[in-house]
Amino acid sequence: MITRIRGYALPSGEYADLYADGDRWTTDPVPGATLVGEGWLVPGLVDAHTHPGAAAPGQPMDAELLREQLHQHVDAGVTLIRSPGLPGEPPPWFGEDPDVPRARHAGPWLAQHGQFFDGWGRRAAHDELPALAAAQAARTGWAKVIADWRVGDSAVPVDVLRAVVREVHAAGGRVAVHSQHPEGGAAAVAAGVDSLEHGMCLDSDLLARMAAQGTALTPTLSVITASLGRREKEPDSPARTWYLSGARVHGALTAAAAEAGVRVLAGTDSLPHGGIVAEIRALRAAGVKPHDALAAASWSAREYLGLGGLEPGAPADAVVYDRDPRAEPDQLADPAAVVLRGRCVRRRG
Repeated sequence: MITRIRGYALPSGEYADLYADGDRWTTDPVPGATLVGEGWLVPGLVDAHTHPGAAAPGQPMDAELLREQLHQHVDAGVTLIRSPGLPGEPPPWFGEDPDVPRARHAGPWLAQHGQFFDGWGRRAAHDELPALAAAQAARTGWAKVIADWRVGDSAVPVDVLRAVVREVHAAGGRVAVHSQHPEGGAAAVAAGVDSLEHGMCLDSDLLARMAAQGTALTPTLSVITASLGRREKEPDSPARTWYLSGARVHGALTAAAAEAGVRVLAGTDSLPHGGIVAEIRALRAAGVKPHDALAAASWSAREYLGLGGLEPGAPADAVVYDRDPRAEPDQLADPAAVVLRGRCVRRRG
């Protein structure tokens, strides 16, 4: 079936009539095309921080579960994911089969000895991290470093992260860094990493530098704020104090980042998979403008990851809604159609 969609295409809102010529959009009419959706057209959604393939942290890669979780993403309109860390080497069909989202990934996490989840990732000494990260990025385009972990742990020093960035960029890749403590976030920004994952407890004075050097922020806001109620009921401890101090202001930090010109990416980092709508809602609730919140999960994230939107020659991904999802956010949970690689993979009714 040759797919056709038409309506008001975001981000411009201009009317478009698009046909899927294989896996590329065209405005040239294609004989025999089937109109699968009409209304408001959004470039396929993106979850820029998700770790599919395991039932729980530390568990091994399960290929059957991986496909199931990727289908959950597609059901939500996600046509592209970035996995900054996977529980194991993905199967050849990951990111390629017609029923699963396109994918970018960073392979296994890279962490200091004694940090991160047992069973996941690779531990390395500081002098080993740059070469390991560069080798990983040469294979997949991304490397992921855990800059900090528990309360009281030492963060990866800034000179080590600078060496990681230098070597990865020389290999043609990009660096994502996990940070939820002030020291790790400051080191990551000073090192010029490509994306800061979570960024909880980040000094807001660093936002201008992030914007200037192009460091993106993936705040994983919905999963962090969702844990607040549970953490507030815990007995007092250094870990509780740290979490509450960061999580309570994480929404305000995210909104300030967007206002400062930092590219904000929507990422869920949570189970079950397919929760991108909750992340968009969390961004809006935090004060991110509705247009920018949707951009973080669509055209802005696609651009950041090297894919176009709804223009001729771009990959044929789209989500169709009956009404403008920026003005009516409940639309996001009820897409009329999802198009992935030029095929209508989900259609209401």
